[in-house]
Amino acid sequence: MTRVRIAMFASLDGYVSADQSPENPMGEDWERLTAGYVATRTFRQRVFRDTSGDGTTGVDDSYAAAYFEGVGAEIMGAAMFGFHSHPDDLDWKGWWGEEPPFGTPVYVLTHTAPRPSIPMEGGTTFHFRNTAIEDVLAEATEASGGLDVRVGGGVSTARDFLRAGLVDDLHVAIAPILLGRGNRVWDDLRGLELTHKVTSEVAESGTIHVTFAR
Repeated sequence: MTRVRIAMFASLDGYVSADQSPENPMGEDWERLTAGYVATRTFRQRVFRDTSGDGTTGVDDSYAAAYFEGVGAEIMGAAMFGFHSHPDDLDWKGWWGEEPPFGTPVYVLTHTAPRPSIPMEGGTTFHFRNTAIEDVLAEATEASGGLDVRVGGGVSTARDFLRAGLVDDLHVAIAPILLGRGNRVWDDLRGLELTHKVTSEVAESGTIHVTFAR
C-alpha cells in the first residue's frame, strides 16, 4: 500500500535553513545541517554519481539508502525546484542537471499557472500543479504504481502535509548544531507522537535520526 513519507533536516533547536538566495539556494546553513548525509556513500553515488566507493557506511548511510528505496512519485515545493531564485527563466529545469536523482514523476507545487511538463534523463519528469495538496497527492499516488509518495522540501511544503494529517512516515535528521534562526520545524505539530510511533537512533556523526510512523 502506498505510504506518504517525508525526510527532512533540522538543528538541535528545531530550525532549518533560511536566507535562500541564488548563491545559496538551500540557505547558508544547509551544508552544516546535511554534513552527515552528504558524507555517506549512498549520497555520493546517487547525487554526485561517484563510483569510487568513498563515503561513510554507518547509520547515516542506512537512512540515506532508505530515502531512495520504494519511491514511485515525488512532490516538492516551488522553492525546492528553484522558482523563487529563477522566476523569469522559462528554461530552468531545477538544480540537479540533466539527470536528477529522483527517477520518478515529480509534482512541483506552484501558485502560478502551471508550465508544460519537463521530461529529464533517468526517468524523472517534472509536472507543475497549482491545485490543493490533497489533489496533487491523489495524482502522485496514482502515478506511483503502488510505491510510496515522497514529499520533499521546502519546510513549508512538508509542514503543510504534516498539518493536514497526510503523512504516514516522517524522518527528521537532527544535526548536532544550534542555529538560533531560520524556519521552525515543529510549530503547530503538537501531538504528532500520539498518532505516530516514535523511534530514534544516534549516528556516528552525532546526527539524531528521529522517525514517526503512523
